[in-house]
Amino acid sequence: MNIDINFNVYSDTPKGKDPDSYSPTLRKYHKNLWSKKLPNGSLFNLDETITMRLHHKSELGEFILSSDSIAHTYTKIKSTSDIIKNIDTDELEKFVSLCSTIGAYIIFPSNRINNQMTINGARGVNKKIRDRFDLTLECIRRYYAKDSSPLNDTLERYESFFDLFNDFEGYVNFFLLQDLITNDYSSIKFFKPFENFENYPLPNNIEEYKQYKYNLSNFVLARCQRMKGFKK
Repeated sequence: MNIDINFNVYSDTPKGKDPDSYSPTLRKYHKNLWSKKLPNGSLFNLDETITMRLHHKSELGEFILSSDSIAHTYTKIKSTSDIIKNIDTDELEKFVSLCSTIGAYIIFPSNRINNQMTINGARGVNKKIRDRFDLTLECIRRYYAKDSSPLNDTLERYESFFDLFNDFEGYVNFFLLQDLITNDYSSIKFFKPFENFENYPLPNNIEEYKQYKYNLSNFVLARCQRMKGFKK
């Protein structure tokens, strides 16, 4: 299946619905991209037997997974509304469009464990993360390094999923996230200055938003190119 890296996943999503659940093209792209060999050589085949989800069952275990956006523009929330209105409309539309392509999406386990939040939910409501994927990836890096993070409890609940990739390098390579980390896999290339989860995660002013937009856009564009040229 060819991956159209310019395809806007909202274009085949019913109006008012979330592409993560309702875009058939996004789901098929996920199935195609992530049905491949794991670092240990086992095949991670995904099927669509569960409505609006992807599913894997083998000797590795059973996993129910859902799509999640990793490129949030923060154009529709109150806390950044005063910033957004000062950004050029055409510039903003291009940013939103880019963040609606396959390079801006990933999959996470969607099953609740002990009725606790999923990774998708936890990273969205955590005040130190606010859905930023660079911060989420830092939490995942720390999980593999056995260091604490704001998402530590949540990530530990999904140990069987993260075990599939052996280590942080395996996770990054599997999901084509190399452009968001340094060459030695030791640190994240953050979208805005990082102060050990102590600073406010969202852009505070126009300059910060533009920096955030620039760095996030470059990551999504680079990841799209990896997807375009990826061979299993």
